[in-house]
Amino acid sequence: MTEPVRLSYFSDVLCVWAYVSQIRLDELERAFGDRLVISHHFLPVFGCTDHRIGEGWRERGGFEGFGEHVREVCAGFPHVEISPQVWRRNVPKSSATAHHFLASVQLLEEKGILSREGVEDYAGRSVFEESIERVRLAFFRDARNIAELNELLRVSDELELPRKTILEQMSNGEALASLFRDVELRDEYKLEGSPSYYLNQGRQKLYGNVGYRIIEANVAEMLERPGDSASWC
Repeated sequence: MTEPVRLSYFSDVLCVWAYVSQIRLDELERAFGDRLVISHHFLPVFGCTDHRIGEGWRERGGFEGFGEHVREVCAGFPHVEISPQVWRRNVPKSSATAHHFLASVQLLEEKGILSREGVEDYAGRSVFEESIERVRLAFFRDARNIAELNELLRVSDELELPRKTILEQMSNGEALASLFRDVELRDEYKLEGSPSYYLNQGRQKLYGNVGYRIIEANVAEMLERPGDSASWC
């Protein structure tokens, strides 16, 4: 039996392109099933929003100008929901808190503490993947400040996740270590930003608003031609 393709997916929860691209990951998992294994990693693209947006977009309207840009992007993707107040109200200072929280949820799933058993169907997503989606929705759809830990704990309560264990892993350094390993992998893989798709030991790297068929073709090629054999196509 052919070994599954392993795809490492790097994103920032505040990245609008990662928000609109989630539907492509969902479709990949439906299309390839257990022939594809996706691992999620976090990049601090919006680690300091005052710098990236407040200063970087100063000549283009600052946070309000960036918010308008995000709403224009989402207007081209009818499958996503966007608040008119995004980047205007409850502006997060950083995506790092959300990544720290989600890294803890990810660890719980890896340890077998979280599973799909007894929970509603999350459109085929794991509990961890659904947690990522709920955090994104809290920001993009509901204009909640996901840099605040209390807002993230509200998400965990909505999903009936073990709040105490999540906080323990955040306080003892375990989740933080996992998060910083993602940063190390970003540097090792020489990734440019969010979202990034890393396959085939770096022979295939896709970045940004990449169409589904392009990602699908890369995965299919690896399944059809396993190993290190090169293709003429």
